[in-house]
Amino acid sequence: MSSYALTSSVSPCRSRSLLRLWLGYGAYALGAAVIGLTVVVYAHLLDIGALLLVRAQQTRPWIPLLVTPATGAVSAWLTRKYFRGAEGSGIPQVIAALRSNSSQSAADLMQTKIVVGKILVSWLALAGGLTIGREGPSVHIGAAVMFNLRHLHPRRVSQDARIALERSLLLAGAACGLAAAFDTPLAGFVFAFEQLCGRSMRLPLKVMAMTIALSTSVTRAIDGNYTFFASLRPLEFPAVESMTAVFALSIVTGAVGGAFAWLFANSERWLPSFLNSMRAKTPLAFGALCGLVVAVIGYVSEWHTVGSGYAEASGIIGGHIALPTAYPILKIASLLASSLVGAPGGIFVPTLAIGAGIGDLLHTLMPVVPLHAAIALAMVGYLSSVTQKPITAFVIVMEMSNMHALLFPLMAVAFIASAVSRAFTTPLYETLSLRYR
Repeated sequence: MSSYALTSSVSPCRSRSLLRLWLGYGAYALGAAVIGLTVVVYAHLLDIGALLLVRAQQTRPWIPLLVTPATGAVSAWLTRKYFRGAEGSGIPQVIAALRSNSSQSAADLMQTKIVVGKILVSWLALAGGLTIGREGPSVHIGAAVMFNLRHLHPRRVSQDARIALERSLLLAGAACGLAAAFDTPLAGFVFAFEQLCGRSMRLPLKVMAMTIALSTSVTRAIDGNYTFFASLRPLEFPAVESMTAVFALSIVTGAVGGAFAWLFANSERWLPSFLNSMRAKTPLAFGALCGLVVAVIGYVSEWHTVGSGYAEASGIIGGHIALPTAYPILKIASLLASSLVGAPGGIFVPTLAIGAGIGDLLHTLMPVVPLHAAIALAMVGYLSSVTQKPITAFVIVMEMSNMHALLFPLMAVAFIASAVSRAFTTPLYETLSLRYR
């Protein structure tokens, strides 16, 4: 056989092998790297926006009373007029896209325009003092980036194969977004399979692990290897008081978190009819009113309720910030008012800040339980009750705080608080996703 014939017979096989390698790993690896870079740049932009507000407030304490209402109005206008689909956390949109049987419906929720709006308007909202976080938008951004790489795959496939591919891309991208946002690769993995996976979705575990590891590696290459709540010291939980503390924290955080989740998902049922009408007919005025409420709450709390709440949570943990006794309630009210604006923004970090405030209060009632333990348990309980995803809750807090010694108490609080929450409401993100299906 001639060398030409041998080459001709081998090349098609090599081409098919390379194609399979690209389809199985290459596109996901490319997407993971892009997501890691995008999310870390997004996080730095939000940090800059939050710093601008803090500096302005230090020189002119009355600034938020003017800026935040204006921010609420502009954010509502931009989102409704130019970036519909970018509003809120973004996780409900990802769930809706995953559950959709239409490629076009999923594409509508993952448009590049929506990603741009997510970044710009959430930056404006945080810089203007609204109470939002970055993790939900990071999930949406990650899912959209990975989803739009579907164009790099062969188009001559069946409709079912196309939908299966798109779901796999969405799932991997969303997991990368959360993992990169908090430098918590294990939490990203668990979040994808507990929160996002449906029975019809399949994605090889090794592909998921590879994409999460790569996106996290990109963020660590830029920001270094860090612990989100570094002030939480590893400790042992006192065995004698453990059962009392676990049940007390579980019931309190489960009830408060469940009530908050119901209010968050059912605003049209508890808002007065004239405010519902105002939100529908004059969104600018409604956004300004919500911003004013956020600013007034911020003034009452000495501005501790504005922004994501990361500084306050870290301050409680580190013991160098004394927050008002009513901080958890004020932060909940500020988060609800911010959500009514309709601007892009997540609730994970504000939720963790509320949980930290609850833990601080319960520690004063149960001083025998170490403060750091009470805070970690309350953060897990409140996050689990809001999302009703207990595994994700205890894994993400454990990774963010390096509290591996509290593994079993964290698990117990997460599952009990989630069960208590179900007496109040259905799972938050699934409920919100129905609006997009």
